[in-house]
Amino acid sequence: MELRQTWNALWGSSFGHWLLTKGLHIVLLIVATVVATRLIRQLAARISRRLAEGDDADATVRSESVKHRQAVASVISSVAIAVLYVVVSVDVLNEFGLPIGSLVAPAAVLGAALGFGAQRIVQDLLSGFFIITEKQYGFGDLVQLTIAANNDAVGTVEDVTLRVTKVRTSDGEMFTVPNGQIVKSLNLSKDWARAVVDIPVPVASDLNRVNEVLKGVSEKAMKDEMLPGILLDKPSLMGVESIGVDEVKLRMVARTLPGKQFDAGRRLRQLIVADLGRQGISSAATTSVDAA
Repeated sequence: MELRQTWNALWGSSFGHWLLTKGLHIVLLIVATVVATRLIRQLAARISRRLAEGDDADATVRSESVKHRQAVASVISSVAIAVLYVVVSVDVLNEFGLPIGSLVAPAAVLGAALGFGAQRIVQDLLSGFFIITEKQYGFGDLVQLTIAANNDAVGTVEDVTLRVTKVRTSDGEMFTVPNGQIVKSLNLSKDWARAVVDIPVPVASDLNRVNEVLKGVSEKAMKDEMLPGILLDKPSLMGVESIGVDEVKLRMVARTLPGKQFDAGRRLRQLIVADLGRQGISSAATTSVDAA
């Protein structure tokens, strides 16, 4: 009996009334915020998948517009969640009876103090904004990010936000790079790429004969099982690149689909070494890559 009276007195008090009104409102607001956050993330993921599915299914690589739109969708979702949290926080403070207007002056002082200490964060956000708007790179791009003088992150972009870029290397490692620390970005898979194959041959070799063999390789490349699907045009023989004491270097270049320059370079080197070997010409072809 006493417990019931205590319970009734509790709910009949001002505290009980606050729990039934404002307290319940705060709980429902927090639950709605959690649900809305999940819905925004699921919607962003669904849009990203739709964009990827809407791209040409027969294309070896995704188009630049699709990669850019996926990056924009990710940024919009993160910004929407941040705005949602701010609005909900203000509403919750208001329900607790804290005068928001009186917090303006302290907030200004705190903002100024944080402004001096958070310059790096602001720099990251501004850099991320320009990375997205200038379409420097997007989801799935193969990039080389220069973080410091001798510190590079090379890999495939897996996530781009206003603050950080996440890059996964060929070894499976994940780099999380603050956008403000990126000194230079090299996109190895934008629009098209170029495989550059240097072929060193002995100085005593018959260069006319070597050129004929390399021209045959160029013709054979367009009939190969793998190369026609990733080459944009027939490989070109550029001629003598350099002359050393014991060897002469000839160069062959080929335009490829973005991100496929490494595969094309390896296959071309294999064909070159095989054909030169059949003609009795020794070589140790090396491959470098370029992108544009």
